[in-house]
Amino acid sequence: MKTKIYIRERNKHSPEQQEPRFRIVAITGPRSEIKFDASHFRKNELEAIVADVGAEIVLLEPMDECEHGHQRH
Repeated sequence: MKTKIYIRERNKHSPEQQEPRFRIVAITGPRSEIKFDASHFRKNELEAIVADVGAEIVLLEPMDECEHGHQRH
């Protein structure tokens, strides 16, 4: 099983800002013991990490505003 790093775009990111725009949500697989010191990453930072550890990035799709914040039953 290949290590997968699940990421999503930050909610408060705007193109004018020079801030990292991705957040790591979860890590799965045999190398899931990877430790991170930051909570927000730039795309090139994530690509460098993935290349080094041989993992795969999974980009999670954003939720619709009507679904956001509602619990599923």
